[in-house]
Amino acid sequence: MHIKAIYPGTFDPITDGHLDLILRASKLFSEVIVAIATNQGKAPLFTVDERVEMAEEVTAKLSNVKIIGFSNLLVDCAKEYDADVVLRGLRAVSDFEYEFQMAGMNRRLSPELETMFLTPAEQYEFISSSMIREIAKLNGDVSSFVPKCVEERLIKKFN
Repeated sequence: MHIKAIYPGTFDPITDGHLDLILRASKLFSEVIVAIATNQGKAPLFTVDERVEMAEEVTAKLSNVKIIGFSNLLVDCAKEYDADVVLRGLRAVSDFEYEFQMAGMNRRLSPELETMFLTPAEQYEFISSSMIREIAKLNGDVSSFVPKCVEERLIKKFN
């Protein structure tokens, strides 16, 4: 069975928690599209091109993972790439209400598109991109939360 998943997010920056979900999803689905949202409303630290580059670098060994940038509705992006499933990560109960609302809206806009949730491995439950940016901004050590290439880009961005 060929099932294609789309994993959307801002990924500003991509973290070890994101990679955990991507790796696990790559074993569950025939193809995983990591869709990096432009999302100017969040005032991202990295441009969408930089975020795509980092994601491509850290997923290079996963042959069934494709990285894209997108700026349209997720359901339209999913249709464009023939995705069957929207994959979302849930770190904590607090994520659930927002994700539940988004899943309902996406179902309303595109009834054939299913949403599936994965929880990260225990050691990644507390990691968020916003926390990583804040730690890096204050010259803290983020090496245990992000891949080396991401850590290097964070250091460069804040120095």
